[in-house]
Amino acid sequence: MTRRRTDHRAPLQTAGLIVRNMTKCHIAYLVCTAAVLGAGLGAAPPVAGHTIHVVRPGESIQKAVDAAESGDTVLVAPGTFHESVKVTTPGLTLRGMGRRTVIEPAEKKAVGTKKAANSCAEGGNGICVVGTKDRKVEGVTVASLTVTGFTANGVFATATDGLTVRNVRAVKNGVWGIAQEESVRGVFRRNTARDNGDAGLFLANSVKAEEGATDTRGTVVAGNRLEGNRIGVTVRRLRNLSVEHNRLTGNCAAIFVVGDENKPKAGDLAVRDNRIARNNKLCPKTARLPFLQGSGIVLTGAEETLVTGNVITDNVGTSPLSGGIVLFKSFVGGTSERNRISDNVLQGNAPADLVNADTGKGNTFEGNTCKASKPAGLC
Repeated sequence: MTRRRTDHRAPLQTAGLIVRNMTKCHIAYLVCTAAVLGAGLGAAPPVAGHTIHVVRPGESIQKAVDAAESGDTVLVAPGTFHESVKVTTPGLTLRGMGRRTVIEPAEKKAVGTKKAANSCAEGGNGICVVGTKDRKVEGVTVASLTVTGFTANGVFATATDGLTVRNVRAVKNGVWGIAQEESVRGVFRRNTARDNGDAGLFLANSVKAEEGATDTRGTVVAGNRLEGNRIGVTVRRLRNLSVEHNRLTGNCAAIFVVGDENKPKAGDLAVRDNRIARNNKLCPKTARLPFLQGSGIVLTGAEETLVTGNVITDNVGTSPLSGGIVLFKSFVGGTSERNRISDNVLQGNAPADLVNADTGKGNTFEGNTCKASKPAGLC
């Protein structure tokens, strides 16, 4: 590897995006891998004043994260890493080298051994991005890796500004695949969330606090694949974001936009151009919701939401929330108001393609292609 270091140092520096942009890295995967891993066991040569910290199997991702500074990249080689990783450094990029970079829970220690002081691991999470109440952590990126098997969440973020989660596979985690609370301007693109206990992607104002919806300042959920979860995407008590161009199938419910009696209400957001099919998995009731099956897009306690351009097919169930697009009064009494349901294509959903079981005012249905609605006349 020492011989290769000299050969590949120039490409690493003059084409720094090969290392920092994994799309290009995949195009020249062998060159990229040799360049990065050939740089040694510690840090790769600096690119534009920043350092790339390479982590190989058997080494600690957390140690590399702790050693990194703002603007650095922690690049994790293919392999399985048994640990949880907590990120608090602004501007840090934590990047794997594709789906073969796998983060799983740490192996259980023998009784009597000292417990690792990592609040992310203690919470049952895989990767945590954590700011504070007074200072959000800004500009963190998590990309191109798999996180699986955690009792709580694959990726959990709190108090972030401009977090990007991209090309992450969150699979078979106990609660949420990828989750964020108390954060703004997030970007969630081209991720796969599959077979997680609750939502594949979960975004909320706060996980615990009962309070009004907050402005996400333009958070984007786009181009993701969500399969086999309880709910594909949950947006809870938030405003000003978009859920677009996602593919959702095999969940109990595809997309939930959830509000309640608190003010301001959830809404002022867009759910558009998604492909939603056969979300017919059966999930039992919880303290918050009845049993779920066959739900496409559900608005409950939301206002001023645009639902448009979606293709929604073959979502079938007998839950109160079953149907292609469903408006439903929240279970704490909040109504859905002034929502616009337009230009969607719906087919084969049951009990109907469009369901308005809400008593809220000003909801409109126009330009949709569908055959059956409850009440009749919405198609």
